[in-house]
Order: sequence, then C-alpha cells, then structure tokens
Amino acid sequence: MSVHILADSASDLPLSFYKEYNVTFIPLKVHLDGKDYDDLKGITPDEVFSAMKEGKTPKTSQPSVDYVIQIFTEFAATKKSGIYFAFSSELSGTYQTAVMALAQVKEEYPELDLEIIDTKGASLGYGQVVRYAAEQALKGAAKDTIIKEAVFRSKHMEHLFTVDNLEYLARGGRISKASAFFGGLLNIKPFLNVEDGKLVPLEKIRGKKKLLKRVIEVMGERGDRISEQSIAICHADAEETALEWKEAIIEEYGVKEVYINTIGSSIGAHVGPGTLGVFFLNELPSSSS
Repeated sequence: MSVHILADSASDLPLSFYKEYNVTFIPLKVHLDGKDYDDLKGITPDEVFSAMKEGKTPKTSQPSVDYVIQIFTEFAATKKSGIYFAFSSELSGTYQTAVMALAQVKEEYPELDLEIIDTKGASLGYGQVVRYAAEQALKGAAKDTIIKEAVFRSKHMEHLFTVDNLEYLARGGRISKASAFFGGLLNIKPFLNVEDGKLVPLEKIRGKKKLLKRVIEVMGERGDRISEQSIAICHADAEETALEWKEAIIEEYGVKEVYINTIGSSIGAHVGPGTLGVFFLNELPSSSS
C-alpha cells in the first residue's frame, strides 16, 4: 500500500511541491490588517515582507483543531496509510493540535492509519525531511522505513540562520529591544541555530562577509560529508544573498545539489525580511553512505 504524506506550511516548501508529490498541505494562519489568511494560499511571503518594511506587525497562529479534524476526516475516508510530519512542537502548537484532532477522528474512524511525527524542525530544515519522505513515498517505500529514515534526518538536521534586522525578533519577544537597537547600530548579525526544536543563539558576528565565512566554517565543523548531501537555503526577500551563499558552499564543498526557496509567511512574520538559513545533516544515514 502506498504511503501518503501530510505537512504544514512551516516547512517553507512551495505549493508546487505539494501538487507534484501529492502531499496534503495544511496552512498555518497569518493575521494582517485585521484579516486572516491561509499561509501561501491566501497571502504570499512578499506581501508579508512588504508589510513588515512598512512597519506593520503580522501575527500568526496554528491551524484550528476543527480544520485539522476536517483534513484528517477526509484522509480517513480514503482508507490510505499516512504520515503527518509536523512543525517543531517547541515553536508552535501545531503538533499538539494534530494529536488532539487525530484522537477525535479515530473515535469515528478507529481504523485510521495515520502517524504524526514531531520533526523538531522549522523552515527548510523541516522541509528537507518532508521532501525526503515524499520522494520515498513516490518510490513505494514502506511506511516504517520512511518514518525511521525521516526521524533520523529530523534528529540530525542542522539549522543555521541569521536575521537582517534584530527588531523583528525583538517584536516577537525573542531578544530585548535594547539588544535589537545596539545590534542594528553596530551592524551585528546574530548567528542562530535550532537545537531540539528550540531557537538557540550561537554567536554575534559583525558584517555580511564575516557571517558567510563563519557559516561555511560551521558547516565544515558540524556537517557529515557535505559534498554528498542535498543542502537547502531559505531566504526572506534576499534571493541575491542566498545565491551568494549557494556559490560559496559549492565552491568550498563541491556540493552537487543546493535547494533554495523563500521563507513562508508563517515563519517570515517572526524573522523578517533579510533572513537567511542553511540546512544540512550532521550525520548521514547509513543508506546514504
């Protein structure tokens, strides 16, 4: 039996991906100018970034329990086997909502075969796990095999990223407003990571060139056989810089595939324009060796 994959918009994969790989899309909500939008479907990242540049503060929320129940009920009717890979439970309530929804749907459809996995990832760190699972599902891989490999990748996925303006993180309560002011004044770029699903600051670096140099260094320190990996880069209205990162990574490590996509509205609303991230594995699964 083929396995069906479900994922939410915090994976920062384009809508075209969901269509191409037949993955069920669950959008997070974006609230802007008194209106509610479905991430990607009702509002674009560019619209969110433009609003933020104008001084507006978009808010986000997880999908409602009722909406997820609807999605799971529709899936139950197909009688297929499925896996929902969810946004990190440390950064959103999306995973917990899915667990509650599944329990309710199973009361009516006890035979529902749906596994929910907390990826502990965000943006394309989460998206890389979904991409792998979707590719394997299309190849006809067994459910247990997909879950085992995807969980391994979730556990070993490195998230390195920086924001262009600390003020956006300050608005969300991630850092103090004083830190945001002095960071901008001194051209300091915060270098951050996601560890066990949580946002963790690594270093403060002055200047874009030094930042990129440090990104390359840390990839070498933490990555496992970088040249054999598919690397992902996300950006928020910073495609030119993302391409510079791509060229530098290829030059340094001889990487053959670098996947680039824009940060979606639900994550972009918290990190702001100019944000960049790079995602890679600190250990390759044995099947990749």
